[in-house]
Amino acid sequence: MKIEQCRAARALLGWSSAELAQAAGLGPVTVRRFESGQAVQQISIDTMRTALEAAGVVFIQDGETSRRAGVGVRLAD
Repeated sequence: MKIEQCRAARALLGWSSAELAQAAGLGPVTVRRFESGQAVQQISIDTMRTALEAAGVVFIQDGETSRRAGVGVRLAD
């Protein structure tokens, strides 16, 4: 998951960084550190992504389903 995808996913859900942290079982500082480009453990990134996916977010990777071949997010149907 890229930083931009995390921010966009939170925006789609209307979640604050604290709400994502709570859903992922992480500290709010971890989410803020990740979104500001600071180093966080991969397991924390995976946990955030899992929480966002559980809430209905679908992640789009480079060249996958996107006509412009950019990364992105959308809500599940």
